[in-house]
Amino acid sequence: MRAVVLDNFGGPEVLSVRDVPPPAPRPGWVDVQLRASALNWHDVLVRQGKYHSKLPHIPGADGAGIRTDTGEEVLVLPSLFWGDRREAPGPEWEILGDMTPGTYAELVSVPEESLAPKPPGHSWEQAASLPLVGVTCYRALLTRARLASGESLLVVGAGGGVATMAVQLAAAMDVHVVVAGSSAAKIDRAKEAGAESGVLHIADDWPQRARALSPNGAGFDVILDPVGLWERSLEALRPGGRLVVLGANVAETAQLNVRPFYFGQFSLLGTTMGGPEDFRGLLDMVADRHVAPPPVACTFPLADAAEAHRQLEAGRSFGKFVLVR
Repeated sequence: MRAVVLDNFGGPEVLSVRDVPPPAPRPGWVDVQLRASALNWHDVLVRQGKYHSKLPHIPGADGAGIRTDTGEEVLVLPSLFWGDRREAPGPEWEILGDMTPGTYAELVSVPEESLAPKPPGHSWEQAASLPLVGVTCYRALLTRARLASGESLLVVGAGGGVATMAVQLAAAMDVHVVVAGSSAAKIDRAKEAGAESGVLHIADDWPQRARALSPNGAGFDVILDPVGLWERSLEALRPGGRLVVLGANVAETAQLNVRPFYFGQFSLLGTTMGGPEDFRGLLDMVADRHVAPPPVACTFPLADAAEAHRQLEAGRSFGKFVLVR
């Protein structure tokens, strides 16, 4: 089969396409003939060696295609070996494409529990774009923050895949959604996805500007921070509010003042990708609340994976980059 292979860690140029052996059969695992594989920032970190994948390696977490044993159209949940507790993953947990060969290939093999039917009305590109960001946002907003209809939400980092999906899920729940983004164009696209308004987070007073857009200017019930700006995000949170954090691509450290935090009665909730229960909850929500499919910015053939990574890292597009077959 054809696959994108890492022989060394580094920039996009280390991604090469060649013939490799198909996955070896394993009890309880299923082969999927992939039609599309969506890119995530996580894939960039794998390529850079942050997850210490064993080389040579096939990256890629997201995919959609056809089960080779039944012919069913399916999505792949990239969360493997979650474990028995819903509160947090177990010690064997990993993301597909970290250690297990991933979806930048014509075939991928995954445990059967990691498959779900392709949502009706989704193209292959849209379906492949849903699992990682979808289950991550569902877990962050529903499982961890317990966001409820009628509440307010600030999403930091408009334009990214997680932020866009969070806006779509929250809007489908009749939540008052505001975004903080790096450009007016990204804020406008977030409004198209369901956000009511937005602020530019390149201004130093963006938390105060965002807070002014919350109901009665009192601050937000929930703030989703997938970029690492914890201390600034807290400035827009109402007393007793919940700050949900799950990324660090802008900052990897945060310094918080202890007294204002506990006097504010704030909750700080760490989260990551969800497990099978979160996946089922996401797909039920997509069906029941008619959540729009993830926006797709651009598609590339498998052979152009390196160029897709270059454009992903440039950060100038709104929506997902997808490798198609």
